[in-house]
Amino acid sequence: MNTTFSPIETTKTKALVINALFIALTLVATMFINLRLPLMGNGGLIHLGNVPLFIAALVFGKKTGAIAGAFGMGFFDIIMGYALWAPFTFFIVGAMGFLAGLISEKVPGKRVVVNTMAVAVALIIKIVGYYFAEVILYGNWIQPFGSIPGNVMQVVIAGIIVVPLAGRLKQRAGQIIK
Repeated sequence: MNTTFSPIETTKTKALVINALFIALTLVATMFINLRLPLMGNGGLIHLGNVPLFIAALVFGKKTGAIAGAFGMGFFDIIMGYALWAPFTFFIVGAMGFLAGLISEKVPGKRVVVNTMAVAVALIIKIVGYYFAEVILYGNWIQPFGSIPGNVMQVVIAGIIVVPLAGRLKQRAGQIIK
């Protein structure tokens, strides 16, 4: 029996494993590394789920970033009883991962600057996306402002952790995953 795999099968398997890994890492970091703040609205949950999300996007690209964010944090919402939030999270965080990865892939320049810009764009998507999600869910235009500080803290902390490491991680991933 021949167990040799074609390069296409090997590439698809690697992508599947990497995507599954980052979905799991995003879910676990969101679920277990978090702190609830006493803020109004839904902005009181600070978590580190954005760390693996940004690693996925900045190291492995837009597709892996989108998949890790959409499914990892979407599953968190479903598992933890926030199912009403899951569709919003799926699209908002998926867009964060996709655009952060896209910027990191396509924009030329110094990697630290480009990756900082990618995280800043993700921050804007998170703030605007969850603001309007809360307007829809709460029927109130004022209450969602309470979520903004928590959303900013999540992304800024993740950016501080990931941006300085992303270049080295991408280089190491390239050496390991051939």
